[in-house]
Amino acid sequence: MSCIFLLVTIISPGLSRAQTNSDTLKLTVQQAEEIFLQKNLTLLASQYNVEINKALVQQAKVWDNPTLSTDQTLYDGKIFRHTKVNGVPYGEVYIQLQQVIRTAGKRNKLIQLSQDNVLTAEAQFTDVMRNLKYILTTDLNNLNQLQNIASIYKSEMMNLQTLVAGMDEMLKIGDVSQKDNVRIKALLFSLQSDYTDNIRQQQDLQNEIRTMLQLSHGVWIIADAGEKINPLSIKQLSIGSLQDSALISRPDLNLARKQLLLQQHNLSYQKSLVVPDLTVGVEYDRLNSYTPNYYGLAISLPLPLFNRNKGNISAAQTSIKQADVVVKQSEQQVNNDVFNAWQKLITTTDFLSDSNTSFQSNYDFLLRNMIDSYKKRQVSLIEFIDFFDSWKETRMAQLSQINNQRNAAAELNYTINQNIVTL
Repeated sequence: MSCIFLLVTIISPGLSRAQTNSDTLKLTVQQAEEIFLQKNLTLLASQYNVEINKALVQQAKVWDNPTLSTDQTLYDGKIFRHTKVNGVPYGEVYIQLQQVIRTAGKRNKLIQLSQDNVLTAEAQFTDVMRNLKYILTTDLNNLNQLQNIASIYKSEMMNLQTLVAGMDEMLKIGDVSQKDNVRIKALLFSLQSDYTDNIRQQQDLQNEIRTMLQLSHGVWIIADAGEKINPLSIKQLSIGSLQDSALISRPDLNLARKQLLLQQHNLSYQKSLVVPDLTVGVEYDRLNSYTPNYYGLAISLPLPLFNRNKGNISAAQTSIKQADVVVKQSEQQVNNDVFNAWQKLITTTDFLSDSNTSFQSNYDFLLRNMIDSYKKRQVSLIEFIDFFDSWKETRMAQLSQINNQRNAAAELNYTINQNIVTL
């Protein structure tokens, strides 16, 4: 009994100090998302990919540099002689300027591929943001649930501590048995142990949220769940319109479609590579031709006899088929995800009816009466403990269902990539 009482007196003050020593920050989901969009480093790093690919588009638009080449006499009996000797000129000078002209629209096709990469990077960025926002929202929902549970624990620990103090006095005068006194203290210890586990779970979520929002490690976040979800707005949702919206706005599906478009453009580009590029140049040659000063036009192009790029064309055609399969698979996945999330939300909303709210109030009222009745010795210790355990399990289940509804709403928003349900 002494050990239990010692642990009971130590745990609560220690847990209180763990929170009061930190700065507190009350956050709603909307406030957290605003901070997240400004400070999340993973999101910022992903955004740089978009900027990188935009820069590559500009690079693809640049024309190839011209090539300047020269050839001059190094030694013809004398080193680097470019003069007249006895009226006879010496020293050849050859200069050529060449420019590659890309044929079959290769340059424009390469620009189009670079632009496709920008669209792909943007879709990837949106998908990263969607995933991180979902993690942030569910973390806040779970943190809110744990903090509500912790409030219940703290309230009931205060009731039991008052009861324990009274029973200690009654034990001194022999009005209660030592067995009953120990059982109540053990019940209080069990409640404080659950409270300790709750705080540890909160600390893990606190750490993850602080990292996502780039908050100081000394900040203790209080999650504000806001108003309850209106059940009428949930029942008015149409699964058909939800799926149609998701097929338009889901970034992972858009990414699959952009990949298909990129492969189609890549096939066009690979086919254009079969057509040889033209190299055009002008030449000047002094003292190495039939005329002392020769001016010429140079045109060259490779003959596509052996390499007609068939392997790359075949690979591009297969890549299109592969990307098309991925798009169809993604569309099916989107429809299934939306239907599953919608079903979860409907199920949890139906469960959380008005009768459940009144049931909770009545149950809390009965607990207070049960504590008073036990103090007055109107109920037995066994009846009190059974009712207390039943009440605790019921309240935990109620809070769990409320959190399940909010997480189901967050999942529906996630599967559609729209705030269909305001949290």
